[in-house]
Amino acid sequence: MTEPGRASGADPLDALAADWAEEVEGTSYVPMAAEELRAHLRDLARLVVDAVQADPPRPEVGAEIGRRLVAAHFTGPATLERTVVLLSERLPALYGPGLRETVPALTGALAAGYAETLRDRTLGEQEAIRRAVLAARQHTENALHASEARFRAMFREAAIGIGLGDMEGRILEVNPALCRMFGYTPEEFTQRSVVQQMHPDDAPSVWERYERMIHGDLENFRVEKRFYRADGSSMVVHLTLSLVRDERGEPAYQVAMLEDVSERHRLQEHLAFLAYHDPLTTLANRARITERLGKVFAEAGGSSTRRVGVCFLDLDGFKTINDSLGHHVGDLMLQEVARRLDACAGEGELVARMGGDEFVVLVEDSHGVDRLVALADRILAVLASPFHLVGQELVVTASIGVVEQAVAETTASELMRAADITLYTAKAEGRGRWAVHDPGRDETETTRFSLSAALPSAVAHDEFFVLYQPLVSLADHRVRGVEALVRWRHPRLGVLSPSLFIGPAEETGVIVPLGRRVLETACRDARGWHAEFGAGAPFVSVNVAPRQLHEPGLVAEVAALLDTTGLPADRLQVELTERALTIDEGAPLKALDGLRAMGVKIAVDDFGTGYSNLSYLRKLPVDVIKLDGSFGEGLREEELSDEVDERIVGTLVALGHALDLTVTAEGVETAAQASRLRALGCDEGQGWLFAPAVPAGEVAALLRRGRPLGGPATGLRRSG
Repeated sequence: MTEPGRASGADPLDALAADWAEEVEGTSYVPMAAEELRAHLRDLARLVVDAVQADPPRPEVGAEIGRRLVAAHFTGPATLERTVVLLSERLPALYGPGLRETVPALTGALAAGYAETLRDRTLGEQEAIRRAVLAARQHTENALHASEARFRAMFREAAIGIGLGDMEGRILEVNPALCRMFGYTPEEFTQRSVVQQMHPDDAPSVWERYERMIHGDLENFRVEKRFYRADGSSMVVHLTLSLVRDERGEPAYQVAMLEDVSERHRLQEHLAFLAYHDPLTTLANRARITERLGKVFAEAGGSSTRRVGVCFLDLDGFKTINDSLGHHVGDLMLQEVARRLDACAGEGELVARMGGDEFVVLVEDSHGVDRLVALADRILAVLASPFHLVGQELVVTASIGVVEQAVAETTASELMRAADITLYTAKAEGRGRWAVHDPGRDETETTRFSLSAALPSAVAHDEFFVLYQPLVSLADHRVRGVEALVRWRHPRLGVLSPSLFIGPAEETGVIVPLGRRVLETACRDARGWHAEFGAGAPFVSVNVAPRQLHEPGLVAEVAALLDTTGLPADRLQVELTERALTIDEGAPLKALDGLRAMGVKIAVDDFGTGYSNLSYLRKLPVDVIKLDGSFGEGLREEELSDEVDERIVGTLVALGHALDLTVTAEGVETAAQASRLRALGCDEGQGWLFAPAVPAGEVAALLRRGRPLGGPATGLRRSG
């Protein structure tokens, strides 16, 4: 077959057409010059690529491509097989590994269209021969000679095998195509009978129809059956057996027309394998698991004793391997993981790749959860050894959701849903471990899953809105800034707080478009305040998720947004958690440097809850630290004060001021707490004492009143 990448550097479509032409050239007699052949295949290649890249893909186009191949006389035995194999290998190589899921469906449709068109053409040819035979027996003597001459020409030149036999089953005459097909000479054929050509695996119905035909009860019948060649090998043949009667209408002899469809059968078996197996790992695929589960539940028939179990596993951090080392290394790892999983599976345990880096081990007749737990332990053990790939030693762990239930108590879809939920429970508990399904957790996790699934659509339909909570100077209780806080106006569940959807948004990557939407809204609103209040307008502080900091275009996006809205850069502040910075300083630090160079302020949120230390703070381009609200809880009561909390807050404030940073206290709820925080040196406060989160219009109303915040006359209503 074609070597992957052989045509790299060329247009992918030209490369595909060139490879295709090279593969099929010589497999069929095609009345085309080389350039004409390549141009024809390029047109077909364009149809193929458009079909697999459509959204959604259109694999049914494969049938039309198969029909066009036959129409162009690409009908050699190896043409179809080489075409299917080439498309299966080259399409993912040229257009990306994501096509591996789509290509089998397209090639299956192609094979079906090819086979149907070829069969129709063959049947037409067979029918023409049969009519010629009948005409040869029914015309007058002069016409008989002409008809028989035409029949002889067709008999000799036909591409399909033709044999004539008498009513006793003796073979009288065969054409050259039949001799080539079976490997016998014409003389050897005439020494054999029809019965000798039958295969021992033939169904009784084949013999029954044959007997009925030679007795004159059937005019013809068609069947696909096996035959032996002269060398003992077996082939599959499409057989049409017809009865020819004499002038009196009596059965005279039989005509057999045979087409070797062995290549098509092998291709069908290959396509059937692809339909139920993953092309990358050769493990069973999702369709196979679905089929096996369906059979388990059908066979159980409501039995109260039969049980079934699933280990649903996902590789931890696999995306990092793909992103850092390339998809080819990721594919090698998936293949090695598949090999290890298959090796550790026992009898009655089916291993499948569900897609991406997700695998399932189905255990039929599990007889209790202990067997599933033991299997999960074996899986973790076999994956613990390092993977030696492309000269590197790589380590990967897996999270496993374990479900084991009585068949009568669940359904196939509920079983897989429970396994999926339990898998993410294992991930949430620390990864590199298994978790056993707990029905009590289902409702919470189901809500989480439904929210995760709805997030992309919610962003697209603008279901999110932004509220603003004031950041107040503790010296005079005047508004210095506002923090943008996002809410989800869910069409069914009402307004949802960030605690319910930010986590799923970060896991699914939706946090990037959502964060972009919040940033755009906040900058537009802040520009409106700046236009009305000038230097007295508050800056706006917007939370930025770690995943956003890793986006290569973040700095350019912010610059463009500030330019579009006209908001001065010093009126924007971005907030991020200190943990986001300590996990990976590279990409975030570069982004922060770029933002700081524009004049955007940087704040570290929830400071003190991560890995606070002087050395890392000194390296970061930070302007503000926001003390986590937990540190001020002991300072809320007017008469009682927690000395430990006072010392901690005092130390953190001193650290911030030593680095020339503004210190903001979060969670300020009482006047006594605000007073103590001010005494300890905090510069700003944020919390319900001053104001809840409110819409942009109420921020403007608050600024127009110009009153300090922190007393009963604040005049703001709660929102969201």
